[in-house]
Amino acid sequence: MIVLGVETATMNGGVALAGNEGLIAELRMNVRTTHSERLLPGLDYLLKQTGLEFGQIDIFAISHGPGSFTGLRVGIALVKGMAFASGRRGKIVAVPTLEAFAWHFPFSCLPVCPLLDARRGELYGGIFLWKEGSFIRAVPDAVLPPRKWIELAKAALDHGHGKIILMGEGATVYKNEFEHSLGGHVLFAPPSAISPSPANVALIGAHMASEGLFADPETLVPYYIRKSEAELKWAASV
Repeated sequence: MIVLGVETATMNGGVALAGNEGLIAELRMNVRTTHSERLLPGLDYLLKQTGLEFGQIDIFAISHGPGSFTGLRVGIALVKGMAFASGRRGKIVAVPTLEAFAWHFPFSCLPVCPLLDARRGELYGGIFLWKEGSFIRAVPDAVLPPRKWIELAKAALDHGHGKIILMGEGATVYKNEFEHSLGGHVLFAPPSAISPSPANVALIGAHMASEGLFADPETLVPYYIRKSEAELKWAASV
């Protein structure tokens, strides 16, 4: 089984291929070109380097949010198009972005808190704990201001955890606030874990596919958590 993983929730997006024995190849880029410009050339490069063909892809796994509104739309549209074109429209898996992000730190004895910059002074995030071979959500996905995430991090620390791992561009943007409030109880992930990984999307997607957790291509949409700027402006005008 060959799984394609697509990650477009942040600018550090990319594609990955995984097989029955694990990761085959991954391409991540933090460049100014848009996802629509680089995803297909990136996939073509991976297929050529691995000797695989597009027709061999069995499962299409997409990171479906939360994250960049535009990026998520591009990623989901691309995956739907490829799945339909290949005759595998029923083989799409929608992988939660923050869960794929947390998998940078499997087996962690500390809480893992991925944070993405949601703009408007807010962060997309969640808090995950490693239990019996997988992550569970200690705090569900939410969009909140940094002070709320600080309160939630302190609550996690109060439950007996000496430190908490913060990761993502959201943690970087508000690093001073987190350091000031959490002091020596906060650890910041290294640059290599600054964004969700398409490899993790592919590997989680393979597991979800083995359990039959496929998305309906007709109803699959990005998981935004909050409304877009256009929707908010329209609601305010009526």
